[in-house]
Amino acid sequence: MKKLYLLLVLCIFIGCKDKPKAVPVKKSQPAIILTDERTVQIDTAKINAFKSETLKQFYNSSENKTVWGNLKKRTYILSLLKKSDELGLNSNDYKIGKLEKLEKRISALSDADLATYDILLTYNFELYLTHLYKGKLDPKKLYGNWDLAEKPFDVNNTLIKAFNKNKLDSIADRLQSKSDTYKQLLKALEIIKTFPEDNIGKIESAEKITLHDTNPALINIKKRLLFWKDMSGRKDSLTKIYDQKTFEAIKKFQERHGLAADGVIGAGTISALNFSKTKRKEQIIANLERWRWYNNEFAENYFIINIPDYSLHVVESKDTTLVRNVVVGTSKRKTPIITSKLKTVVFNPTWTVPPTILKEDVVPAMKRNRNYLAKKNITIYDSSGNVVAPAAWNEKNPGKYRYVQSPGYNNSLGLMKILFPNHHSVYLHDTNHRNYFERNNRSMSSGCVRVENPLELARHILDEEGNWPQDRIDTIIASKKTMSFKITKKYALYQWYWTAWSKKNQLIFRADIYNLDSDLYAKLRN
Repeated sequence: MKKLYLLLVLCIFIGCKDKPKAVPVKKSQPAIILTDERTVQIDTAKINAFKSETLKQFYNSSENKTVWGNLKKRTYILSLLKKSDELGLNSNDYKIGKLEKLEKRISALSDADLATYDILLTYNFELYLTHLYKGKLDPKKLYGNWDLAEKPFDVNNTLIKAFNKNKLDSIADRLQSKSDTYKQLLKALEIIKTFPEDNIGKIESAEKITLHDTNPALINIKKRLLFWKDMSGRKDSLTKIYDQKTFEAIKKFQERHGLAADGVIGAGTISALNFSKTKRKEQIIANLERWRWYNNEFAENYFIINIPDYSLHVVESKDTTLVRNVVVGTSKRKTPIITSKLKTVVFNPTWTVPPTILKEDVVPAMKRNRNYLAKKNITIYDSSGNVVAPAAWNEKNPGKYRYVQSPGYNNSLGLMKILFPNHHSVYLHDTNHRNYFERNNRSMSSGCVRVENPLELARHILDEEGNWPQDRIDTIIASKKTMSFKITKKYALYQWYWTAWSKKNQLIFRADIYNLDSDLYAKLRN
C-alpha cells in the first residue's frame, strides 16, 4: 500500500513538473440566429477568396448560410455605408456603388450571386465598423513616436450580438468615441460642408499690414473674411484700405486660429487665411481619424494635453479644474503622443543632459568655450562617478561622460517635474525659460512638455487629503534637495495631437506644427 502511495505522489510530482503552459482559449462567438427570409448555402471558396479569417469565423456562426435576407437590415447597412462620409470616412472604401447595384437586382439574383452579395455586405460592413472604432490606419506603422494603447476589437462578436438582438440601428453610435472633442469634430465637418466652394486667389504680402494701411492684398483678405463669416458685407465694395471693420474681423479670425489676436496681419495670419475650404475639410477628416486611434472612454481623472494648442487641461469627475499653457517640442524634436498614468512629483530635480542635446548643443558649445557647462551649473562625471574638470574633458569622446545640472531655480527642468511611464524618456516639468509662456508659438522644447505655474499644479494633484499646504512646498524648494513624492490620486495622461474642432458652431483650427494633417489625409484616401 505504501509503495502504491509513493508511486502516486511521484506521478503527481512528475506530472506537475512537466505540465505544459496553458494555451489561452479563444472566446467563442455567438451563433447567428437566422430568420425565415431567403437563405442559401455559401460555397466556402467564395469566403476563402477574401483571405479574411474574420469573415470565415463570421460565416461559421451561420453554418455558411447567407444572413442578410431581411430587407430592413440590408437597407440600414447600405444607408450607413452611403452616409459614411458624414463621419469623415470614405464610402468608396466600402464598395457602396457595387452593393447598391446588387441590391437593385436582389429579387433576380441567382443563389451564387446572392451568396456573393451577402459576403460583400458582411465584409464591407465589418470594415466600416472597424474603421469607425479604431481608425483606418495604424499610427504605430505611420509614426515612431506615437505610444498609444492598443484598441482590440472583436468585430464579429459585436456585429453578431447586434444582429441577433435587432440592434443594428445603434451599433455605429455605440462604437464611436464619447469625447466632446470627437463630437465637436463631427460638428465641424457638418459646418464646413455648408460653405460654398471657393475660388479666392492666394494672398501675397511680404510685409505686415496694420490698421489704416493700404495694401492690394487686402482685397483677397477681405474676401476670405467674408467667406469664413468673420466679417459681413458686400463683395463688390471691397477696398485696399485696412479699416476698423476689417481690423475687428481679423482679430476674430486670429482668435479662432490660435493666433495672437492683435489685428496685425503677419505671416501666420496670411498662412491661415490662405487655407481653402477643401484643405480645411481635409484637416477635419484627418483629425477625426486621429481621434479614432485614441481611447473611447476617459479615466475619471486625467491630464489632457493638446500639443498644437499648447494647452493642458486637468479634468476630475468630468469637471475641468485647471488649465495651463504649455511649451512643446519643436518640429525637429517632436513631443511624442502618449497615453500613460501619472506616478511621481519630483521637487528640485537634477537634469542629466540627454544624448541629442549633448550632440547638437553642448558639445559644439564646449568646443568653443570650456567653461560653458560650469556657467550653467552642470558637472561632468566619468564612468566611475568622479568629477571631471572642464580642462580635462575629452572632446573626441564626449559620450563617455555624464553631464548633470544641479537643482535650483535656473535648472533646465526648473523646480519640479512629473513622471509617468513611457518609452521616450519625457515628462512634464517647470522651465528656466518662464517667459516662453507669453509667446503665441510655443513649439520650443526638446520633446518634454514644460508647464506654466507648475508648483500650483503639483500641489493640486498631491493635496488629496489636505496635507500639502503651500509652506510645505516652499520649505522643500528652499532646501534645494531633490525629493520625490508618489501621486496617490489616480490620474491618466493623454498627451495627444489635434488641430481642428468646433465651438458654439464656430470652426476652430490650430497650426499643424508637425506637418501631419496633409500626409495623413492623403494616406486615408489612398
